[in-house]
Amino acid sequence: MDSSWLLHGLNLLYALSTLALTTLGLAVVFGLLGVMNMAHGEFVMLGAYAVVTVQSWGWPIATAMPLAIVACGLLGYVVERWLIRPLYARPFDTLLATWGLAMVLRKLVEAGYGRGYRNIESNLSMPVTLGGVQYPGYRLALIGFAIVVMIALALWYRRSAMGLRVRAMTGNPLLAQALGIDTRRLASQTFVIGVVLAGAAGVLLAPLVRIEPGIGVDYLLDSFFVLVVGGLGTLGGFGGGVGLIGGTQSIVSSLVGQTSGYAAVLILSMLFLWLKPNGLLGRR
Repeated sequence: MDSSWLLHGLNLLYALSTLALTTLGLAVVFGLLGVMNMAHGEFVMLGAYAVVTVQSWGWPIATAMPLAIVACGLLGYVVERWLIRPLYARPFDTLLATWGLAMVLRKLVEAGYGRGYRNIESNLSMPVTLGGVQYPGYRLALIGFAIVVMIALALWYRRSAMGLRVRAMTGNPLLAQALGIDTRRLASQTFVIGVVLAGAAGVLLAPLVRIEPGIGVDYLLDSFFVLVVGGLGTLGGFGGGVGLIGGTQSIVSSLVGQTSGYAAVLILSMLFLWLKPNGLLGRR
């Protein structure tokens, strides 16, 4: 095999893996709770700044993951309990409320860390030789981790007791309550899982990206496009959305440029939005 094709294939897998990791939390919250969390990208940002924080304290980078999980989990619980829960029956209001939360989080981070870019100093990008191609080992580990997370989430959703209760709550909340399922507590746990996944993605990507308070907007847009194309509620739809959006953006960006890649994704998403209401997609 031509080494250049292997390199392009690895870059594509890396792009799909990062997109899957940053979108997964929003897919959980939007797909299971029907809440468009407009602050999703800011939770990814908080995860990245957890790495900045532990490095400034002189702690190992590995300690950023538990810090991000605790911080995002506690914040997610507070947000769901006092901001989202009263608005579940009003989807547009939850969108506005979480958009306001996103702006507040960005301003708080700007106040604490400044507006400048931050780069993480690490030796995680040591190259690994694979098929005659040298490729950053951390990127390969990230690809493997994304695959493991997807499989674990699918098993949790299909096989675990909590996954069964979540499916019952999503399918018929009133019946789930009649069967003794505490849907409020379950919704809170689901929201916390979604934002913790976002924060964990930020930790994992921090050594590979430039960190600044506005990075969350890009992650939110990419995640939204994935959900538009792939639909909600199924792992297959999520995987299809990641493949179409990530593949289109990666291929077009490599051939024409990054701006053209974003334009192609926007056109693809608008096409899917037009086809779905007209019954051309998702017809049963």
